[in-house]
Amino acid sequence: MNPLCDRCGRVVYPTEKVNCLDKYWHKGCFSCEVCKMTLNMKNYKGFGKKPYCNAHYPKTNFTCVADTPENRRLKEQSKMQSQVLYKEDFEKSKGKGFSVVADTPEMQRIKKTQDQISNVSVSNTATQPPRQSPPGASQNFNHEPTPVPVQAAAAAPPPSAGKRYRAVYDYAAADEDEVSFVDGDVIIDVQQIDEGWMYGRVERTGQQGMLPSNYVESI
Repeated sequence: MNPLCDRCGRVVYPTEKVNCLDKYWHKGCFSCEVCKMTLNMKNYKGFGKKPYCNAHYPKTNFTCVADTPENRRLKEQSKMQSQVLYKEDFEKSKGKGFSVVADTPEMQRIKKTQDQISNVSVSNTATQPPRQSPPGASQNFNHEPTPVPVQAAAAAPPPSAGKRYRAVYDYAAADEDEVSFVDGDVIIDVQQIDEGWMYGRVERTGQQGMLPSNYVESI
């Protein structure tokens, strides 16, 4: 007997079944609980056996612990144990080279952002004209240095004319490479990175960074 979809309650057939979080879903029903963005097995985050996107994943609130003598003693004891374990790992890893960082979707997104920023910097540098010698410099037979006129600094290249978007929700940046904005803000110089994220600059604040695609609409 085919199971029922946890989202719509209809029968899920094998060709469209997604088995995740101990439940069954249609591929189109496996979406974020808040913004309803369609998710997959690579970009979802589970909380309470419900799927969320990275932007709406519930933040865990930490509980403050009283700074008692007993807690300070346990803290110092844990610190000493951590230092001992670190020293043991350091001694074991001598001569073994560097560790390999896992190629996760988050690492791929950060790498794409860094590559785009580097490409923009290289493009701006390439547009500056090279310095040329003044006319008649090769005809000086007295071997005296020809004074070079001071040239005005080249004007900075205009910003790239990217697409313009308008924010339809408020968004608070969750990482250092993201940008915050409020409903109604205009996002300019937008560059699409992947299906769920883009890079742009908030016209009101001048700040730029990563932002979720489902929080804005094209103007």
